[in-house]
Amino acid sequence: MNSGSLFLLAWRVVPKLPAGLVRWIFDLVAVVAHAARIGGVKQLELNLSRLRPDLQGRALRRMSRRGMRSYMRYYAESFQLPAMSPEQISARVRAVGIASMVERIRSGQPTVGALTHSGNWDLAGAWFVQQHAPVLTVAETLEPEQLFRLFVDFREGLGLRIVPFAKGTGVFRRLLTGMRKPVSFVPLLADRDLSRDGLEVDAAGHPFRVAPGPAALAVAGKAALYSVHIRYERLYADRKRRAGSPWGIVIDFQGPIEVPDLQQAEAVAAMTQRWVDLQVAMIQQYPQDWHMLQKVFTADLDPDRLARATSSAVEDGEPA
Repeated sequence: MNSGSLFLLAWRVVPKLPAGLVRWIFDLVAVVAHAARIGGVKQLELNLSRLRPDLQGRALRRMSRRGMRSYMRYYAESFQLPAMSPEQISARVRAVGIASMVERIRSGQPTVGALTHSGNWDLAGAWFVQQHAPVLTVAETLEPEQLFRLFVDFREGLGLRIVPFAKGTGVFRRLLTGMRKPVSFVPLLADRDLSRDGLEVDAAGHPFRVAPGPAALAVAGKAALYSVHIRYERLYADRKRRAGSPWGIVIDFQGPIEVPDLQQAEAVAAMTQRWVDLQVAMIQQYPQDWHMLQKVFTADLDPDRLARATSSAVEDGEPA
């Protein structure tokens, strides 16, 4: 059974199961996958070791085990999200530094968020729609088509507005137009971009490939740019009862990131480096919740593929 079939099966079965049983099953999957030393676990450890070189040997293995449990917690919660009540969603989320962002949106200025694959961004989006303002974001196209439609329907069911991501479909233009009608928050997962458009930045002294989209959208749309980090936290007492879970998330908003007095390309690069610096500091503090099981550091990437991407960008007359 391939991954697409597993997801389709999970969408049908998981919402029907007791929440405690779901948490136990997904936690078991995480522990088994970690013990089996699958490729994703090894890459996670390599990624973590670059941002936290103090983690070595047994300490790194313990951290990657916590990371896999956090990663599977994301899936367990996301499959259950459509059945969560507004009270449960509200009880599971705590926001830090959000006041200036909400004030900007209420005054008619859209905002853009640069996110990493940390915590539970689906839960964060559902909460933001419920508490504050519309959310507009992108969803990468998946195979099979039925699985992609399920993901889109799921996120739209949470109240998010989705722009499918596919080359040549004017995604940037559609985001630029859509974020003003109605005025919206545009969160974009941006800690991995191996395309010709990806920017190489510095992450704790290591070259790192990220998406320029958040900064470019903020500059082009005269929107405020925030670094948005999500992590898990333990819940207790009344909040745990209201949440229906021992786990909640903290959404940390940092910004706005100012637009420097530079040419547009240079401004985008500088703002991108700034949000990366903010995110790296948060990941270093909460490494267990960064779900990056793929190659993102330049040292791990295929140099021939990167060269082809850069060559293609130059031939098309675009910046690499």
